[in-house]
Amino acid sequence: MFKPLIKLRVNIIRRIRSLFNPEHFQGWGRKSNYFEGWYFKVVSADEGSAFAIIPGVAIDKEGKGQSFVQVLDGRNITAAYNKFEFKKFSASTERFLVSVNGNHFSDNSISLDLPELKGKLCFSGNVPWPKPWYSPGIMGPYSFVPFMECYHGIVSMDHTITGKLEHNGHMINFTGGRGYIEKDWGSSFPEGYIWLQSNHFDKPGISIKTSVAKIPWIRSSFVGFISGIWLGDRLIRFTTYNGSSLRKVGADKERVEIVIENKSHRLEILVLRDSFASLVAPVGGLMDGRIEESMSSGIEVNLEDRRTGRSVYSGKGRNVAVEVAGKVEEILV
Repeated sequence: MFKPLIKLRVNIIRRIRSLFNPEHFQGWGRKSNYFEGWYFKVVSADEGSAFAIIPGVAIDKEGKGQSFVQVLDGRNITAAYNKFEFKKFSASTERFLVSVNGNHFSDNSISLDLPELKGKLCFSGNVPWPKPWYSPGIMGPYSFVPFMECYHGIVSMDHTITGKLEHNGHMINFTGGRGYIEKDWGSSFPEGYIWLQSNHFDKPGISIKTSVAKIPWIRSSFVGFISGIWLGDRLIRFTTYNGSSLRKVGADKERVEIVIENKSHRLEILVLRDSFASLVAPVGGLMDGRIEESMSSGIEVNLEDRRTGRSVYSGKGRNVAVEVAGKVEEILV
């Protein structure tokens, strides 16, 4: 009689704790129409190898669940989807640590035993997104809204990698490479969105992440955006909730252009898109959607001080991960 109530209380406590730690597993007690996944981008020091490794879980409307580890090979432009039973997934209640069928993931390491990818990588010098109690992570105050279609989190904007991975029998040394970690959870990816990320610029310690999406809101919708550029010692943020404005959003098969302003800075982004691979994506808790991602695009960034008109940073980046998905025409400005 009391077991369901005790379980409910435990899940409520876990949800409250994870709310203020977006990198942690958020799905305690979820039984239907839910997904959660983490995105690990790893690029070798010579930039000859690049992978996106995506562990997660998905539960459909009928409550049927699965766990998975998806692997995108950014150089060979191929993707593999490793599907497992839901019970093969486990998560820590105290920290970001999840396991999927013997594969382990945290903010400071990954350990893989997949048909196509095996080995262990360790991460150091992680750059997290700030998470004060009143604005826990990149979602800011939207973190407290219970009916969002998709929530987002940044685990590390940039870090150094040590270790090796065996890819289809070939050993790859990732020591000295760069990495990035983020995550998503909710019921579905946005109906239309643009997402991009790079931490390979002319000097180490520069990293950029930007996303623009159509956000359902009660009986309407709005275009939401989140962008941050890490300059080695400070993070400059452009978000829907901090008074920033979208000045331009354009996208076609060859280019993505985004211009955003906050009270003190103007950020201009131009992405030159490269070949892409197809990834599995969540729709209503089902992993039935498809998105296209490139990991070898180029980027030009200019960050300007609006008060002086001077450039704070201007540079070109490489190994850009970029997705342009769904009804993008509805978010163009």
